[in-house]
Amino acid sequence: MTASLDVRKIIITAIMTILGVAFLLPFLWMISSSLKIEKEVLTFPIQWIPHTWNAIENYTIVWTGSMPFLLLYWNSIKVTVLTTLTSVTVSCLAAYGFAKINFKGRDLLFFIILATFMIPPQTLLVTQFLLYRWIGLYDTHLGLILLNSFSVFGTFMLRQFYLGINNEIIESARMDGAGHFRIFASIALPLVRPAIATYAILRFIWTWNDFQNPLIFLRTKALYTIQLGVNSFADEHGSVYSLMMAASVSAIVPLLIIFIIGQKNVIEGIQLGGVKG
Repeated sequence: MTASLDVRKIIITAIMTILGVAFLLPFLWMISSSLKIEKEVLTFPIQWIPHTWNAIENYTIVWTGSMPFLLLYWNSIKVTVLTTLTSVTVSCLAAYGFAKINFKGRDLLFFIILATFMIPPQTLLVTQFLLYRWIGLYDTHLGLILLNSFSVFGTFMLRQFYLGINNEIIESARMDGAGHFRIFASIALPLVRPAIATYAILRFIWTWNDFQNPLIFLRTKALYTIQLGVNSFADEHGSVYSLMMAASVSAIVPLLIIFIIGQKNVIEGIQLGGVKG
């Protein structure tokens, strides 16, 4: 029996390794292409290690060209970080309220909020655009931040983790005189920290990669995010694949850094959800 389990584990590990490498190949090709001269990018078979290194020139053109990548980075970091902080805060508070505070109509209100998750966001674009023009938030970073300040997914996800907290702990704290904000900050938040970190990383990635909202709600080039900048860069250099790959690598580096830093919390959040389930 033990030998059979060991063989099965080896087979599963081998399959997962092969799949992992297969998923990584496009990313590795992108990095390799960003380091090559143009004529070597589309050679067949693929030259994973460049014969002629051209990384300095490619990345210099990207960072010092017509698109100011340093400004694009700053805009994206500002919008993404503020959006993530706001969305996590709002989702944490809303999730705790729906999970641990009894009030009239709570379940109905949560059902209505959850039902909005089925509405495609594209159907709201015209209404949001007109509203933003009317209240003066069009072509501003504040408008982009507010668009994603409330997340139905974040509220639902964190609520499920809050439900896993034993109500006796909450009641004991209330008997000791603690209010809901004290319970929320001192008891609830530490217990669901991995889940909060997981959602924060997901929100960061979604906001950083967002192309649709900046495209519609930003007009001034000085306010462009990195995704709009890469798109504009592609309009000028779309036929030069080595430059496009260098621009793409530049755009995803922050995501890799955030994931490497937060992967431990992501794994803990997944494990916590698995144990709860």
